[in-house]
Amino acid sequence: MEENMEEGQNSKGCFECCVKCLGVLPYASLFATILLYAGVALFCGCGHEALSGTVTILQNYFEVVRAPVETLDVLTMIDILKYVIYGVAAAFFVYGILLMVEGFFTTGAIRDLYGDFKITACGRCVSAWFIMLTYIFFLAWLGVTAFTSLPVFMYFNIWTICQNTTVVEGANLCLDLRQFGMVTIGEERKVCTGSEKFFKMCESNELDMTFHLFVCALAGAGAAVIAMVHYLMVLSANWAYVKDACRMQKYEDIKSKEEQELHDIHSTRSKERLNAYT
Repeated sequence: MEENMEEGQNSKGCFECCVKCLGVLPYASLFATILLYAGVALFCGCGHEALSGTVTILQNYFEVVRAPVETLDVLTMIDILKYVIYGVAAAFFVYGILLMVEGFFTTGAIRDLYGDFKITACGRCVSAWFIMLTYIFFLAWLGVTAFTSLPVFMYFNIWTICQNTTVVEGANLCLDLRQFGMVTIGEERKVCTGSEKFFKMCESNELDMTFHLFVCALAGAGAAVIAMVHYLMVLSANWAYVKDACRMQKYEDIKSKEEQELHDIHSTRSKERLNAYT
């Protein structure tokens, strides 16, 4: 009987602990963090593989070769973009953790307003700094989304030409890399309809796969933009709550101080009256 009672008390204590943990969980920040991680993972993973597929297409069908080390060509720029993707993945993994921690502390500050928790000026400055930094990252991801749409547009044009080769049999269409700024004007790197390389490129898996990978990378960048907007809403709301909580804390401190002063005054007068009677 006693063992059953102890087991019931332990299960009740675990249940109350779980309910308390779920109560202080910042669901808005958690949702934004999951969306940010999903978007960044989609952008970085698909973007990296799409860039690798682009290198394969340029080398196999457009006969683009690597320039000397001191020259900045399209293949070197693609390698630089891959390293940038590595940095973006690592940076936003850390940044998501920081925003999640900030959400936990802000939620605790609000819920423990009438307890022993004191909202410091440092906490308000950290919240303001996160708002400013998140807004900058929001603008940066807008730029990344616009930049990612360019290869999607280019590959869509190439994919459309490949799909419509049977319709325009008499036309002589060419894909010239000079039109996209990938090679210098003096270099001629083009593939025309009707050539063997053109049909091989259209029938290969690299073109179709690279096009869809760029589309997925664009979707990931868009998800990251939405996550940044969601974070801005959450941080702005937390900032307003913390500011109001700070004012309420000051009001409670002043009120308790006045009550203590009134109590001291009444105590002093009572002692004076008692001394007068004696």
